[in-house]
Amino acid sequence: MRRAALSFTIALLGLVSGCTVGPRYSRPAAPAPAPDAWKTQPPWELAAPKDSIPKGAWWQIFKDPELDAYEQQLLQANQSLVAARDRLNEARSLARISTADVFPQLFADPSALRERGSGNRPLNGAEPTIMNGSVTSVRPFTQNVFIVPFSLNYEADLFGRVRRNVEAANASLQSTAADLQNVQLVLTAELAADYFTLRELDAEYQVVQESVGYQRKGLDLVNYRHEGGIANGLEVAQQAAVLDSTVSQLALLQQTRAQFEHAIAVLVGQPASSLSLPVAPLQATPPPIPLGVPSDVLERRPDIATAERTMAFQNAQVGIARTAFYPHITLGGSGGWQSADITSLLNASSLIWSVGADALQPIFQGGRNRANLAAARAAYEQSVANYRQSVLTAFQQVEDGISNLNTLAQALSTQSAAVEDSRRALTIANNRYVGGVTPYLDVITAQTTLLSNQRLATQLLGQQMVSAVFLVKALGGGWDASEINHEQVHPQPGQILQQ
Repeated sequence: MRRAALSFTIALLGLVSGCTVGPRYSRPAAPAPAPDAWKTQPPWELAAPKDSIPKGAWWQIFKDPELDAYEQQLLQANQSLVAARDRLNEARSLARISTADVFPQLFADPSALRERGSGNRPLNGAEPTIMNGSVTSVRPFTQNVFIVPFSLNYEADLFGRVRRNVEAANASLQSTAADLQNVQLVLTAELAADYFTLRELDAEYQVVQESVGYQRKGLDLVNYRHEGGIANGLEVAQQAAVLDSTVSQLALLQQTRAQFEHAIAVLVGQPASSLSLPVAPLQATPPPIPLGVPSDVLERRPDIATAERTMAFQNAQVGIARTAFYPHITLGGSGGWQSADITSLLNASSLIWSVGADALQPIFQGGRNRANLAAARAAYEQSVANYRQSVLTAFQQVEDGISNLNTLAQALSTQSAAVEDSRRALTIANNRYVGGVTPYLDVITAQTTLLSNQRLATQLLGQQMVSAVFLVKALGGGWDASEINHEQVHPQPGQILQQ
């Protein structure tokens, strides 16, 4: 009869252990269907389907060996990235902790004791022993106690609490892995943007230097004419003021360049004082960037993957909160040896053991379990809203990037024409001044206009490169959500023998 009852109990546990309470996870729909194509047309011919952003090293699309070298330094030495990798290692270890509850827990607690009992110890309510008509006294005693006990505990995962914990741990692990990729994408994009901005400042510095050159020639000309009595002192002072102002712009450009150089040094893991980038004016143009279709962004953005895995984690938390309404069954046992003499400790007669089970069923909890379940559901709904907001933001950032490049391409085209027009205007103004037709103020105005247009053209080129960087970042930098699928833990049989 006992064997039948035990067999029935084991069969029942095996049947119910396949039950997992709580909602099954499925990715919620995006806030709106992804459009078939991007709203804004890019200012370049779309790349062939076989072309793509280089995975892992997306910056190689710009074909700049110096940028590539700095990016490699960042991957090796950036401390924010090192910290993100350490967080991933921590998440892996925490995920493995969750699998420990799948297996029985075995403990040993051997002890040795020699003790003396008091001759005046209380009898704890027992009647004194009467022998031969007299009451026997309590005598002191000394004894040894040797014990080697083992205890075994195992939670029967009838309603999936342990499995939900493993599910939540894996979702959290994958979220951390996606977060690492997002940190890397943000840092590498910041480095590329700073690099191209610095190169734009080099080009702008070169433009201002050229302006200083022809303004000095203009000052020499006015001084020569002033000495000959042709020009007046006002014209000399006006040209000198323009020259001094332009030289001041050189100093300000150097200051701004130094700040970007310092920022790059920190990104590549070096002290700001130890890194010096050689001057190299920007001459690049944005490459065609393969956009794909809008729905691709859902799989290519690591921040969206982080938000999606957070939803999976919160869904598992709902399941864990639901299991609190069901019995918590623990199987346990203990055994070992106990003896007053160490020489007989391992004898068969010294063997001790016990087996049992414990079923903890909550009855009245003052609403605690209901409140925990409601909080878990609210946290899940919050994660859904955050996910949908991430999707909307991603679409916005890509559209902004395409629109920016389109606008900047048009502006740069017209601004290049403005630079050429300004050059001709300066030549005409110089000739008319030398011929005595116009005052020197026309020359100064032409000089200022040319410098302003040249600087704006250079700035537009730099903005183009930075916008291209941020567009690649908005597209996910060649990353794919499948790259975090391997980041998960499973209970392994070998764990049963591990501490």
